[in-house]
Amino acid sequence: MEKYFNTAGLCNPDKHYMVNIDDRLNQMEALIDKGAYFTINRARQFGKTTTLRLLKKKLAGQYLVFSISFEGIGKNAYASETAFCQSFCRLLYRTDIGKSPEEIPPSVVQELKDICHANIDLIDLSDFISSLCRQTKHPVVLMIDEADQAGGQEVFLSFLGMLRDKYLNSDEQPAFRSVILAGIYDIKNLKLKIRPDAEHQYNSPWNISADFTVDMSFSVPDIAGMLREYEKDHCYQINIPELSQMLYDYTSGYPFLVSRLCKLMDEIIPRKDEFAEPASAWNKEGLLAAVSELLGESNTLFDDMIKKLNDFPELKKMLEAILFNGEKFPYNPYNYALDIGSMFGFIRNNCGTVSIANRIFETQLYNLFLSEEIMNSRIYRAAVLDENQFIQNGDLNMERILEKFTETFSDIYADADQSFIEENGRRFFLLYLKPIINGTGNYYIEARTRDMRRTDVIVDYCGKQYVCELKIWHGEEYNRRGEKQLIGYLNDYHLSTGYMLSFNFNKKKKTGIKKLVIEGKTLIEAVV
Repeated sequence: MEKYFNTAGLCNPDKHYMVNIDDRLNQMEALIDKGAYFTINRARQFGKTTTLRLLKKKLAGQYLVFSISFEGIGKNAYASETAFCQSFCRLLYRTDIGKSPEEIPPSVVQELKDICHANIDLIDLSDFISSLCRQTKHPVVLMIDEADQAGGQEVFLSFLGMLRDKYLNSDEQPAFRSVILAGIYDIKNLKLKIRPDAEHQYNSPWNISADFTVDMSFSVPDIAGMLREYEKDHCYQINIPELSQMLYDYTSGYPFLVSRLCKLMDEIIPRKDEFAEPASAWNKEGLLAAVSELLGESNTLFDDMIKKLNDFPELKKMLEAILFNGEKFPYNPYNYALDIGSMFGFIRNNCGTVSIANRIFETQLYNLFLSEEIMNSRIYRAAVLDENQFIQNGDLNMERILEKFTETFSDIYADADQSFIEENGRRFFLLYLKPIINGTGNYYIEARTRDMRRTDVIVDYCGKQYVCELKIWHGEEYNRRGEKQLIGYLNDYHLSTGYMLSFNFNKKKKTGIKKLVIEGKTLIEAVV
C-alpha cells in the first residue's frame, strides 16, 4: 500500500508520511522511568493521540500499559461515583484483550471483569488498582486520552484526587508507575473541593503533575526528514531545504498545518491547470497554491478558532488590535482569555508579549475580521469595481493598486480625522486588496515590522511575492529609514521592486505616487 499524508485521525508510520518523533518518545519514556505523573495538553490536531499510540508501543515489554480514551463515553458515566468507576473499569477491561497471562494474572483479569458491573466506589477502585499493580509482572502505566472531556465533572475531579492520594502514598500502597493525561485543557489547573470547610478551600487534584516540556511541534529538520522519505518514494527532485523552511515559516511547525499543506501539494494542487505534473507542485509555487487552498477551505481547526473568538470577545478584541493597530500586549498566563488562546494554539508567548502562533492563523484571522466588514465597506466595494485592471498577463500590478487606492481613499476618507485613519488605515488597504487577490493570492504580515508605526505586507500571487510597507508619515528622516529597511527586506526576499504606502496627516502633503531607484532597487512610494 502506498503511503500518503494523513490529516484525519490517527497516523501510522507504516501507512502515512510522518516526522520522526523518536526523540520525543525518549523524553516521555524518561519521565515514566522516573515515575512521573504528567499532562500532555496541546492544541487540537497536534498529534497527541498518535504520540500516545507510539509511546505505548515503545513501552511494550518494560511496562504494562493501559491506554484508554474518555472520548464518547457518554454523560451517564458521570452520573454517580459508581457509574464512573464501572465505566472506567470497562475501559480498562477492553485493553486487556490479547494480553498474555505472564503480564497480567488471569485472577486479576477476572476481578476486573467482575467489578465492571459491581456496585463500587472510588475506594473500591483504589483497592483494585493496588491489587493490579501488586500482581503484574511489569510496572503499570495508565494513559487517558481526551481526559479533558471529563474536566467539568465533579466525579472525575474526585477520581484525580484518588490518584493523587495513591501517588503520594505509593511507598505504602501499590500505585500506577505513571499516569499520563492527554487533552487540550491543562488538567493541572482544574480545581477540586478537597475539604468542605467554612472557607471553601480549593486545591488542584493534579498538582502532582510533572512539567511536560517536550516540544511536539515540527522543526525544519523534522519536516525535511518527512520530505526526504516522500522524495525517495516518488523519485521527485525536491528542493528540500527551501521547501521545509517555507513550510515551517507558514506553520511554525503546527503538525496538522504542515501535514495538510503537504497533502494538498500531493493530491490537490497537481490537478490545477498551472501544474502540469505532480512533481511540479513540490516547489515554492506549489506551496503558495496549497496555502491559498488551505485558507479557502473549512476545517475543524478553523471552525474551532471562530467559535473560541465568539466565546471570548476580549480575546477577539485584543487580536484585532494586534493585527490592525500593531499594539503589543504583555502575555499573562493568569488572564483566562489568553490562557484559552494559548491552549488552543492560536497565540503564543513571544518573549513576554502576545503573538499570533503562525502565519496561517494570522492570515485566517485577518480574513475573518475583514469578512465581518465587507458588506458595509465602501472601499471594498470600490476595489470590486476596479479589480479587473490590476492583473496583467497573470501578474499583479501592485503599482496600479497603490495608485487607485490613493485616489479611492482620498475620495472616501478625505474628511476623516487623524485618529480614525491611524487606527483603520491598514484595515482599509487590506480591504481594498482582498477582492483583487481573492481566490488566487494571499497576504501575510511580516511579524518583525508590525507595530503602531509600520507594517510590511507580503503578497503572494501566482508564485510571486510583493513587499509593501504601510506606515504613518513621521517626516522625511523617518521615511528615509523606512526606505532602507524596505531595501533590506527586498534583499531578503530576492526582489528588485518594493512598495510603500504612507498615511500622511500633514496639511501641506503632496498625495500621489513616485518612483525611486535606491541601491539598485526600485521603490514605488504612494502617499495618501
